[in-house]
Amino acid sequence: MQEIILGISAFYHDSAAAIIADGKIIAAAQEERFTRKKHDESFPVNAIQYVLQEAGITAEELTAVAFYDKPLLKFERLLETYHAFAPRGWRSFMKAIPVWLREKIFMKRLLNKELKKLGAYGKPLFFPEHHLSHAASAFYPSPYTEAAILTVDGVGEWATTTIAHGKGKDITLLKELRFPHSPGLLYAAFTYFLGFKVNSGEYKMMGLAPYGDAAHPQTCRFREIITGHLVDIREDGSILLNMEYFDFATGMTMIVATKWEKLFGIPRRLPESEITEVHMNLALAIQQVTEAIVVKLAKTATRLVGSKKLVLAGGVALNCVANSRIAEAGIVESIWVQPAAGDAGGALGAALAVHHIALQQERSVETAPDGMQGAFLGPSYSNKEVDRVIRKYNAVAGYHTDFNELTALVSARLAEGKVVGWFQDRMEFGPRALGNRSILADPRNREMQQQLNLRVKFREGFRPFAPAIPEEDLPAYFDMKIASPYMLFVGSLKDEWKLSPVKKEGTLYERLYQQRSMFPAITHVDHSARVQVVSASQHPKFHQLISCFKQLTGCPMLVNTSFNVRGEPIVNTPEEAFLAFMKTGIDHLVIGNYLFDKTQQPVLPASVFSTFSAD
Repeated sequence: MQEIILGISAFYHDSAAAIIADGKIIAAAQEERFTRKKHDESFPVNAIQYVLQEAGITAEELTAVAFYDKPLLKFERLLETYHAFAPRGWRSFMKAIPVWLREKIFMKRLLNKELKKLGAYGKPLFFPEHHLSHAASAFYPSPYTEAAILTVDGVGEWATTTIAHGKGKDITLLKELRFPHSPGLLYAAFTYFLGFKVNSGEYKMMGLAPYGDAAHPQTCRFREIITGHLVDIREDGSILLNMEYFDFATGMTMIVATKWEKLFGIPRRLPESEITEVHMNLALAIQQVTEAIVVKLAKTATRLVGSKKLVLAGGVALNCVANSRIAEAGIVESIWVQPAAGDAGGALGAALAVHHIALQQERSVETAPDGMQGAFLGPSYSNKEVDRVIRKYNAVAGYHTDFNELTALVSARLAEGKVVGWFQDRMEFGPRALGNRSILADPRNREMQQQLNLRVKFREGFRPFAPAIPEEDLPAYFDMKIASPYMLFVGSLKDEWKLSPVKKEGTLYERLYQQRSMFPAITHVDHSARVQVVSASQHPKFHQLISCFKQLTGCPMLVNTSFNVRGEPIVNTPEEAFLAFMKTGIDHLVIGNYLFDKTQQPVLPASVFSTFSAD
């Protein structure tokens, strides 16, 4: 009889469901893709229904259900923290505790209630610790039989950072850093101070950091303030936060803003306000401090385990610049990062932890290239679904039975400067679009970064874009020795493709809109890029499109950004893709073998988009 385990993450942010059968990953998806509510934290009923359907089973056939953390341990941390900081935090206490007493403390009952609606009542429930779920999501799908495991995030139950040893089917915890001392919460505090939204704006701060000047006296002063007043960084990478300056333990905000403003000599930046040089330099300073912490932690992890192989998970593992600093530091021979490194990936890790640790099932290692199947674990849709969308909206589309003909047409449009929505096969699991739910463009176009940010994505103009490049072309264009199929590392463009030195003067947009390289749309201001390496074996359709574009233009890469607009999740269905195409500056849309041209589409009433938008 087949062993089938459902993994669930929920009730904090980025809820998700995953399902495995005899240890093999079958499907995984975030709830936000179904509800259209970004970072949806609700019980993932839609994601569960999808993964059950993908597995071809009913809920009654499940062997077990795994939840990604231990709610009672988290409640213990909440109570002990409020007690330790009393009388501070009374307002926060009165807001949080009733919710816990009414719902979260009785998580087993709540889960059984929700699972009963799906037909899975009475199934064995397991609650691996939060960081064990992260560790399992990193180690078990990795291509390593043995590795050091480093997990870093905001906080789970008590742990904020853990080091573990993965060997065969076993994971052994070696070291743990506990709340409130958290690298993730330190980074989130600066996200808040710089006017971005915590738990989603960290990407923006990472993208802003390269605009800063590392040699500027202001940046040096900021680094000294951070390490001298806010955080004590030990040689092993462990940290102590000066809680006099932080409010997240018991308060309603991340920081004590008045103390930060006095400390740094600047006011907190308000959301959507102008970004100035001081903000760029502060973003760079905390990015550099975070990188230093993560590198020290990686050194400690590999030393304790005695392995030169390292796997990463937790929200901080989505900081691709920090990941690259580990790779460049000579600490490891090989490094692998879980593409759904945040809480969504905890659903997958919980299921895998139950299979290998609780149920003691042996592990089969998939080394080519890993067990994540390219992260293409979400829903796919048939031509029937596309035809339904065409009929519903009186849309116009051409169907191309010859995929070679389709890629030739799309390559020609891209070379003309057109923006293309590209929708193929199964949706990606994790925060990055990897070529199945992507918006694509020509990286040689010097206007493209501005066009994509402002006319297509409707977001801040300084945000960088990633190149997707075939693995065989990578060595000729980027200084990068590490595999990056999931867009989790950065590489520097080789000198022969650069056109100007790094500019550190002027306003943010004066720095941004200089002609830096032959590929300005994907080159950040420091000549770096968050690279996605595309293999023909793992991702044949996307590889074929890029190869076709190369044959036409000589350029072996495309801009690849997620198929969504600001404030909305990545599109899931053909209908969502079509409506996103119609309400943005995307010129052409490809869904499977269908090609839509914006100029041929009917005008849609505004009411259509009001039901689609997450805002």
